[in-house]
Amino acid sequence: MNTMNTPSNIFFQVIAVVGSCGTLGNWCHQKAVPLQPAEDGTLWKKTITVPRGLEIKYRYLKGFFLESKNAGGPCQVIVNKWETHQQPRSLSPSDIEITDGQFGFHDDVECVDSGWLTCQTEIRLRLHYSEKPPVNITKKKFKKSRFRLKLMLEGFEEEDDEESLSSWHKMTTTLEISMISDSGYKSRHSQPECGYALEPTQWTEYSIHTMDPDNLELIFEFFEEDLSEKVVQGDVHPGHVGAACLLSSTFVESGKDNGVVTLPIMSRNSRQTIGKVRVDYLVIRPIQGFECDMRQSFTKYWQKRSALDVGHRGAGSTHVAKHHKIRENTIASFLSAANYGAAYVEFDVHLSKDLVPIVYHDLTCCISTKKKNDKHSMVLFEVPVKDLTFDQLQLLKLAHTTAMKVHDHKDLMDEEEYIDEHQPFPSLSQIFQAVPDCVGFNIELKWISQMKDGSWDANLSTYFNMNQFLDVILTCVLKNAGKRRIVFSCFDPDVCAMVRRKQNKYPILFLTQGVSDVYPELMDIRCKTTQIAMSFAQSEDILGISAHTEDLLRNMDSIKEAQSKGLVVFCWGDDNNEHANRRRLREHGIDGLIYDRIGEDQIEQPNIFKVEEKVSLKEVIPEETLKSCACSTYSIPCSSVPCSGKAQVDRGESDSGLSSS
Repeated sequence: MNTMNTPSNIFFQVIAVVGSCGTLGNWCHQKAVPLQPAEDGTLWKKTITVPRGLEIKYRYLKGFFLESKNAGGPCQVIVNKWETHQQPRSLSPSDIEITDGQFGFHDDVECVDSGWLTCQTEIRLRLHYSEKPPVNITKKKFKKSRFRLKLMLEGFEEEDDEESLSSWHKMTTTLEISMISDSGYKSRHSQPECGYALEPTQWTEYSIHTMDPDNLELIFEFFEEDLSEKVVQGDVHPGHVGAACLLSSTFVESGKDNGVVTLPIMSRNSRQTIGKVRVDYLVIRPIQGFECDMRQSFTKYWQKRSALDVGHRGAGSTHVAKHHKIRENTIASFLSAANYGAAYVEFDVHLSKDLVPIVYHDLTCCISTKKKNDKHSMVLFEVPVKDLTFDQLQLLKLAHTTAMKVHDHKDLMDEEEYIDEHQPFPSLSQIFQAVPDCVGFNIELKWISQMKDGSWDANLSTYFNMNQFLDVILTCVLKNAGKRRIVFSCFDPDVCAMVRRKQNKYPILFLTQGVSDVYPELMDIRCKTTQIAMSFAQSEDILGISAHTEDLLRNMDSIKEAQSKGLVVFCWGDDNNEHANRRRLREHGIDGLIYDRIGEDQIEQPNIFKVEEKVSLKEVIPEETLKSCACSTYSIPCSSVPCSGKAQVDRGESDSGLSSS
């Protein structure tokens, strides 16, 4: 029998247990076993039957268990909170009755994470001044007024049966607001009675979780800041001047999961419009084609150690540096960085036209064609990578876009002489198979950015559907990563938010350029400074940020500031290629250094994670056993290793990948 104490104040939310045997669902959230509450709702109990002679691992979760939309289908489970200790709870064969204390606390350590999207959809509506003020008032009477806004939810058809499916779905629909700025953030919470005023330097975001994303009526209510005057006599809310309505079906009809809609603001006491509101929206859907389990999570886990060396595009950027020996973002480049002790290799991933995850930095490449009547001359045409299939990327003669600027076709002509490991455009699956799993992957998810002047990366104002794009890449990673450490990163904050909500295993860093003299300013206010990047990372509860070293060198205290807020800090940029800068960054406690040409001034050295594993094994295994092991990395089968609790704790630690035990 398991018992668990919890302050459960959400009606119909239950406590459930999931674990490593069939009785406990084999870590599948849909097969988790709900506990039964005592009368006061603070103590939960359940009697279970488990296999004899086995040590069972398990965790607790809080959530909703809903009937399937399809008759006879599996139960739909919404995970609101779950325990994420690196070493889960355990049940030994001799245990008959277990009292597990407080939810979230194990061995006196609290470790709880929010759930991911399992069957529900998250709709985000955002009001901000990135491009222009979101509210434009045309009615003269209100020209000088300052407004508060509050979002209201409508649109559910009432059912006679309170326990009906729609009623359940209505109870699990939530609406919260959050705000971020340079100076900090306010995490998700309920709105005050008359909402909040908008601020030019603030990003305001409304988050709706729902099982019925296509059947919502979203109403923005507008209140004058001076609430003393009743616009409508007898109104319950003084100052209520108008409203703007948005139907969630608009997102489905548009075929886009992110975009901007402009809504008319209708006067409260007439049918006239008093202005318009510009609403930025994002729809986050559950990952398709993969079911996350609850075996282990690294989304917020990081073992503090000295700064990790991260190989930029493997052995370094090559298309600008003409002294390069190995082409960037190739298997050969990643293996070279690994041989010189890189803890991680960093690379960019996007999709081919036929939705194959590929490794390549730029959004475009060059195709060569021969001129008529001149077999020795070639012309290069720049094309988006997304417009070429994977097979075309492998077969066509392609060059980097820098070849167009310098009229240099050498990159193109030498390609036929390269062996497979040097070929560009490897698939992400090929990289997983070719690179030793002791080398972590810092996977930058390539997405288009808009500049402050309105232009777009590579002149691409449209791209893939963001949900589909991420589902394909995340599924590839989740299926192939194995024990490898994985850290995602992206310059697009919406991609970062989606990765956090779509899966429960790997962490993500928000890439930010901050204030830069090197790169053009970005449109999105969340991208403008390192400080607001910190606020965003805290608000989204992601692992941390990957900051531009150019900005960090102006204020090295930013590293400690971010870390004091619980964030991990990587850094990137050409400034990292200077030894003096890397030394300063290490002295200030940076967590990860992304730079070119790892090992150019040193001999080959072992991977830091392999070294740590050997050290931890030496503490529990006799030296003679280690020396006689046939495998140089001491990857000994579990059956030959004493099942010491200490060994499990030491070897269970990793930055962001599966443990080696």
